[in-house]
Amino acid sequence: MKPLGRFFQVTETVDAGKYFLDIDKVQRFPISFVVKTDESKSGILKKITSQAKAKYHIKAVVQKYIESIEEIINIPKLIEIFEQVLNAGKCSNVIEEIVLQSKVEFNVESESDDTLAYEKAMSESDS
Repeated sequence: MKPLGRFFQVTETVDAGKYFLDIDKVQRFPISFVVKTDESKSGILKKITSQAKAKYHIKAVVQKYIESIEEIINIPKLIEIFEQVLNAGKCSNVIEEIVLQSKVEFNVESESDDTLAYEKAMSESDS
């Protein structure tokens, strides 16, 4: 099955092993890495490739992993995207979407009492 959207992983490191583990987790579907750095995207990719070649000596394996990296997003790119959102007057829409996606990710049931489904289930099982 092919995913409906895109996969993103946020990281602070440029560690080929970590990137490749994340790629394996999504079964080698394309994944975008948001890297908390000002380093250029090409510089980040060169580091990952260099580390991968040193660690995995099979060229085809390295190439398959590198091809799975859909995009590298660094801090300058995030700022550029944020400025586009602001200029388009879409800031509140984006914030609403972030809140919605966060609720889904963390399984928050209601905004009024911020009850987590897990906590609710645990309290019901204690009864």
